[in-house]
Amino acid sequence: MFVIAFVLLGVEFLRYAARKEMTWSLIGDSLTNYVTLMFYLLLTAALIAAVYINVYYVVAEFGLFEFETNWLAMLACLVLADFAYYWEHRFTHRVNLAWATHTVHHSSPNFNFSVAYRFGPMDAVWPIPFHIPILLLGFDPLLVLFAEVIVQEYQTFIHTEAVKKLPRPIEALFNTPSHHRVHHGSNPQYLDKNYGGILIIWDRLFGTFEEEQQQVTYGLVEPINSVNPVVVWLHGVYRLIQKARSAKGPGGKMQAIFAPPEWDVRRQGS
Repeated sequence: MFVIAFVLLGVEFLRYAARKEMTWSLIGDSLTNYVTLMFYLLLTAALIAAVYINVYYVVAEFGLFEFETNWLAMLACLVLADFAYYWEHRFTHRVNLAWATHTVHHSSPNFNFSVAYRFGPMDAVWPIPFHIPILLLGFDPLLVLFAEVIVQEYQTFIHTEAVKKLPRPIEALFNTPSHHRVHHGSNPQYLDKNYGGILIIWDRLFGTFEEEQQQVTYGLVEPINSVNPVVVWLHGVYRLIQKARSAKGPGGKMQAIFAPPEWDVRRQGS
């Protein structure tokens, strides 16, 4: 999957070149995306070995049922994993502690296949609690992990500007490049919209859907303006520490950690 995405990025680079949009900044940003992927994989490999598998198998011991692993169970698990991803993704946008790592993914001012691999230091941690209910239902831990991977890999191919809007039935049901461009927008009307993984129906059901209409401005409301991989990878943690330090009293510091990212803006305006 990674190889396919890398080849498709090459095609996108040809598109950038044909449109005379290729810049050293774009190339540097894309390389940074793959460096953050390397950081992420090194950390995730250790995490999976030490935590994921052990936690998932321990939790599975308390499963209410014991589903046989067949095609129907795989489909059901995939839908449930996609539903869990919606809420995990929404959580990482609305709680500063989680946003400190997920902000890495949103910090690129570009939008291409390489951005799909722009991961933060704790992005492998947050899925765990949101998938525990699926394990408690009785699905096999390896099947749950497999479903998580499918949901994540699907999104690789929606990080592109080359694909415009797809036929209406597809746009109505699935997360598409158009919907995901909105999700990466820093335009006011696009903030915290379209959290879905494979399906966009969760956003339509829970009031977080936004149609792509206005031209998307990619990146953060407060850009980092850097292609240094270390700066990109750690800027969210640094900003969180700064927020907590500047907050007044224990209550304020707790808010700085657990409130939404815009909390300090509201505080300064009050």
